[in-house]
Amino acid sequence: MLDIAIIGAGPAGYSAAISARKRDKSVLVIGQHAGWLARAQEIANYPGLPDISGPALLAAMRDQARALGAQTRPGVVHQVVPMGDSFGLSLGADFVEAATVVLCTGAKQPRLLPGEGELLGRGVSYCGTCDGMLYRGKRVAVIAQGPEALHEANFLASICEQVAYFGAPDPALDPRVDVRQERPEAILGDTHATGLLCGGLELPFDGVFIFREAMALSSLLPGLETEGAFIRVDRMMRTSVPRVYAAGDCTGLPLQVAKAVGEGCVAGLSAAQRL
Repeated sequence: MLDIAIIGAGPAGYSAAISARKRDKSVLVIGQHAGWLARAQEIANYPGLPDISGPALLAAMRDQARALGAQTRPGVVHQVVPMGDSFGLSLGADFVEAATVVLCTGAKQPRLLPGEGELLGRGVSYCGTCDGMLYRGKRVAVIAQGPEALHEANFLASICEQVAYFGAPDPALDPRVDVRQERPEAILGDTHATGLLCGGLELPFDGVFIFREAMALSSLLPGLETEGAFIRVDRMMRTSVPRVYAAGDCTGLPLQVAKAVGEGCVAGLSAAQRL
């Protein structure tokens, strides 16, 4: 079991990892460089490093964290499950256990489709390799809003009767995948997902798989208190859930790298001291 799992591979996440490793705690940073910093050509206001690019700054932080012994892996955490003295993190088909968690998920929070939260686990899934076998020989929809969608759609095409892919066409898609141009507006169903509402039309499906770059806070961790779109924290970066901390853009304004790094440092130290 890990001492600390950090969700988010940005400046807050790497800062938390560096601080925790300085306290000799085992650390895993989970995430991909999908935020605005990874695309910024110039960061003009980071103290001591004028005019550095976002990718260069992220690479330096990542390399420092790895050099200190932090583990890193790409992916999206679908859910954090309290397990008494630890937490289970659902990462695709994998499962990671950690004593404490630091949320550094950034400011971007996806908006759930109507019906998505209510039908999660009842015909709505975030993992094709986890739940796909439940839909062998059936009709499923894939809503593609993240990099995992293509691989997962191809897997589902190998076991499902029909896979409708709501996303951009890609030559790497399995020929059996039906690329659709409609935009999903809602997930239909009362006790179980029965289809999608698209352009006023009801399209029947037995299951709906959704793949995004990030998870909505409302579905990531039960009991997590928020203020609007941001996670509520105190000065030690503690959230409303014991042994869960948060840092960076996900905690609110200002959305600045220096602020994220500072909060990440505090969150990493707090998490390490709690062990």
